[in-house]
Amino acid sequence: MCTAATYKTDDFYFGRTLDYEFSYGDEIVVTPRNFPISFRKMGAMDKHYAMIGMAHVAEGFPLYYDAVNEKGLGMAGLNFVGNAHYFEPEQGKDNVAQFELILWVLGQCASVREARELLGRINILNTPFNDRMPCAQLHWIIADKDEAITLESVNEGIRIYDNPVGVLTNNPPFDEQIFNLNNYMRLSAKNPENSFSDKLSLKCYSRGMGALGLPGDLSSQSRFVRVAFVKMNSISGSSEVESVSQFFHILGSVDQQRGCCDLGDGKYELTIYTSCCNADKGIYYYTTYENHQISAVDMHRENLDGGSLARFAPVQGEQIYMQN
Repeated sequence: MCTAATYKTDDFYFGRTLDYEFSYGDEIVVTPRNFPISFRKMGAMDKHYAMIGMAHVAEGFPLYYDAVNEKGLGMAGLNFVGNAHYFEPEQGKDNVAQFELILWVLGQCASVREARELLGRINILNTPFNDRMPCAQLHWIIADKDEAITLESVNEGIRIYDNPVGVLTNNPPFDEQIFNLNNYMRLSAKNPENSFSDKLSLKCYSRGMGALGLPGDLSSQSRFVRVAFVKMNSISGSSEVESVSQFFHILGSVDQQRGCCDLGDGKYELTIYTSCCNADKGIYYYTTYENHQISAVDMHRENLDGGSLARFAPVQGEQIYMQN
């Protein structure tokens, strides 16, 4: 399972957690403008926007989990098991395989507005990458500094929702996640006043009681509520360090620890990595489960007019600063 979020101070930030029981060999990957992208049904895209994100590179092809392009548009795919449905090719549509979708959108769209227009023609194919890699069941958040949307491909077809909270987790479908927030409208960052009864002298005995009822479990619906509350009430300075630090604290509210989500056979879901990309500057910050020190890759330090991928293995192993 996973959680994605947006955040804005002076700059726009986009990132996610990837929660799973193992890694596919993730890398921070910069795709430059002239890297040739061959789509299964849509021909080749030889020139496109450059982008940076976390990906598994298979047969030289970057399979992005999340990425931000040089125009400041971000996109991430999150598990949507049991609800995602993909289709056979359809004449008159943009027939794009599920694993190609992030490249398709970020390669040619500079904003959510442009992405929304492009997706009006989309037909997401049930074509696997190869025999060993079946289609992942996903839905997507797409965001820029001004707005966010959620894209879902279900039995009934393509659904595009406005995403006013700038948050996405997993099941249930996004419209149900948004509706569920109605159940938490009384949560507050401030301590509550007694509305139980004017006949009882009820008082706060602790700070933070305005958030009583905020879910703390690891289910996708609870994570959606928790990150939405934390993000919508989050305050930080506007400097790069303050903004990035606060973003990691927002997603840290749903961090998954090894042992708390038992999948059987000695497997446990955990937060493999957490990312935060400054979409305006093209700097991809990240932490991993074994390394809480923030590391970063700046896409503009690479040759964005090149034709080859720039690949960086995540820094692993806890980095501890000894003060004496």
